[in-house]
Amino acid sequence: MKFTVVIPCYNAAATLLDTLSSITSQTHPALQVICVDDGSKDATRAIVRAVSAQDARVMLVRNRGKGPSDARNHGASFAAPGNVIAFCDADDIWSRAKLAQLAVVLADPSVDAAFGQVAFFKGAPASASSFSTVPTGPLTIPMLLGENPVCTMSNIAVRQDVFAASGGFDTRIVHNEDLEWLIRLVGAGANIVGTPQRQTWYRASTGGLSSDLSAMAEGRDMALQTAAEFGYAPDRAAEAVHQRYLARRALRLDQGRIKPLRYTLRGLLFSPKAFFSTPRRGVLTLLGACGALMMPRRLSRRLFAR
Repeated sequence: MKFTVVIPCYNAAATLLDTLSSITSQTHPALQVICVDDGSKDATRAIVRAVSAQDARVMLVRNRGKGPSDARNHGASFAAPGNVIAFCDADDIWSRAKLAQLAVVLADPSVDAAFGQVAFFKGAPASASSFSTVPTGPLTIPMLLGENPVCTMSNIAVRQDVFAASGGFDTRIVHNEDLEWLIRLVGAGANIVGTPQRQTWYRASTGGLSSDLSAMAEGRDMALQTAAEFGYAPDRAAEAVHQRYLARRALRLDQGRIKPLRYTLRGLLFSPKAFFSTPRRGVLTLLGACGALMMPRRLSRRLFAR
């Protein structure tokens, strides 16, 4: 099994070398790496060229500022039929065994795409103390309408023919484009399964695209329109879980004292039972949101912003 790894890059010089190192050192050697430069103004291209000179599996292509969705679509077009496309953002880190583990899952021909567990970090990967929950069954649209278990595009690998049939990412969407695409994928009948192995380290950035929760809400609205086309709408339980996710994200991204509590209260109003459906996560979110309101900002950052 051969993987085509697609990395959209925009002004990624500060983190790209670590990302590429984690990919080129995979224990599964059958891979090519497509770095799609999206109009960078820093040393991103020079870094890719330097790595490519040492490792012929790494290729630089240009996309000239068309956005992350278009960059991923462009990179995926270089995947040969029969390959598996694995996406990674230019600031995230993979475990060395990630592709080998995914190859085992994808050896089952009924599996169209696969993902693992995500660790969230700020600073060094070893500092991660928050981890995603991987469901035991295949991904469903109702799951996606609550808290997306895939979490990030750095955590999904999909067969080339399945990706091509999906039409790729909606280039109009900058935030939550992965959610909208996953809904289309599952709605069309794709079998997407998770493995509990920790495979992806997600770098939380207070200034990245994923830190703009208001813009993420706009992208989610477009994803909900897609879900409605398949006959699904979020119920109160799904909304409660989504608000809990936003509260945790606001804490992790150090977005002030009020936002985490506002999202928490909204979640509890939608459905207390669903908010605490994962008891530890629900309780810690509530305690964190209340604590952040009272404790010194510096202590709040130390406890939650990671």
